Amino acid sequence: MSDPDADGELDRSRLPDGWTVWSQGADGRLVLAYRPDVFNADDFPAACLPTLYLTHGKRTRRPGINPADTADAEDWFVTLYLEPDVSLNETLRFPTRTAALERTVELARTFDDGEIDYRGLYQVPRETYFERLDELTGADGGE
Repeated sequence: MSDPDADGELDRSRLPDGWTVWSQGADGRLVLAYRPDVFNADDFPAACLPTLYLTHGKRTRRPGINPADTADAEDWFVTLYLEPDVSLNETLRFPTRTAALERTVELARTFDDGEIDYRGLYQVPRETYFERLDELTGADGGE
């Protein structure tokens, strides 16, 4: 398998077409956004823009509030958010950025292929939204 991080940058050609590099920090931090062209408040709610975060140390809403969140500062974390308070319920923790970046690309592809059960991540069902997201990702509707 090729090294996606050989020069410190993501090889964007490895990303599925639906994903865009939203930002990339000098510290290795990376944020990918899924179809920002349709999550524009007209077609889909902008707040529901799926994002993938690759961070050095755990990503928290309030940095510095919880000392335990900085205890893993040497590790890299990958988090998929469907909304600010809705994320994939698995901890994706890696000892190197290269390994985390590889998983980020795999997770982007899995989402784009409709293979992530996002319905199971919501406490309150949003059927109309799910149906539209199924069409966008090609998912089978959770059946």
